[in-house]
Amino acid sequence: MTVTDAHGLEEAGQHGGGGTGLPDPMHQFEIKRLVELDVFGVDASFTNSGLFMVIAAVLITLFTLIAMRRRALVPGRLQSVAEVSYEFVANMVRDNVGTDGMKYFPFIFTLFMFVLALNMLGMVPYSFTVTSHIIVTFGLAAFIFIGVTLIGFWKHGIKFLKFFVPSGVPFIMLPLLVVIEVISYLTRPISLSVRLFANMMAGHTMLKVFGSFVVALGLLGGWAALAFMVAFTGLELLVAFLQAYVFAILTCIYLNDALHMH
Repeated sequence: MTVTDAHGLEEAGQHGGGGTGLPDPMHQFEIKRLVELDVFGVDASFTNSGLFMVIAAVLITLFTLIAMRRRALVPGRLQSVAEVSYEFVANMVRDNVGTDGMKYFPFIFTLFMFVLALNMLGMVPYSFTVTSHIIVTFGLAAFIFIGVTLIGFWKHGIKFLKFFVPSGVPFIMLPLLVVIEVISYLTRPISLSVRLFANMMAGHTMLKVFGSFVVALGLLGGWAALAFMVAFTGLELLVAFLQAYVFAILTCIYLNDALHMH
C-alpha cells in the first residue's frame, strides 16, 4: 500500500464513518488551528474552540448591554429575559449559599451564562461544541475547585481542615473516614467536568448518528428517524440548559461548604 492510498483510507475513515458510507460522528469534535501561534515553544494557536469561546463571551456581553440599556420600568422582551436570568441565578445563590454568598454572585452568573451560551452555540448546525471537550470542562472545574478551597482557608484558616473530619464519629473510625472525605473532595473537579463533557459529547454524537440515518434511509424510510431526531433535538436543548444549571448549582454547593463547612 502506498502512502497516497493510506492517506486516502484515513480521510475516508474520518469523513465516511470508517468505510460504512456514513459520516463519522466524532469528526465534529476535531480541534482545528485557525491561527498558528508558537510562544516560547508552546503551541498557543487560536483554534475553533477558542473562537466559539470568544463568540459566547461577545454574545453574552452584547445581550446584557442591549437588554439593559433602557432599564424601563415596564420591561420589554429582552429586558425581561435578562431580569429573569438575573433572578434565576440570584435565587440559586441565596437558596444554596445564603446571603453571604451574594458577594460571589457575579462569578456564578458569569459561569452559568458562559456554559449555557457554549452549550446552546453547539446546537447550531456546523458550529462547534466547546463543552464537549474534557480539557475545557476540567479547566473550568479546576478553577472552581482551587478558588473554593482558597475561600475556605481564607475564611476559616487551618480550621477548614475540620471539614474532612465528620463530627460524632468514633475515634477508631476517623482515619478511614478522613481518607474517604479527602478523596471525595479531590474528585469534585473530575465529577464536575466529566458530567458536563460526557452529556454534551454523547448527545451531539447521537444527533449526528440519527442525522446520518435520515440521509441514508432516504425520503420514504427516513421519516421515523427524522421525527425521532426532531424530538431528540428538543431534548438536547433541555439538556444544554440543565447541564449549565447543574454546573452552576454544584459550584454554589461547593461554595457553601467552604463558607459554612456543612
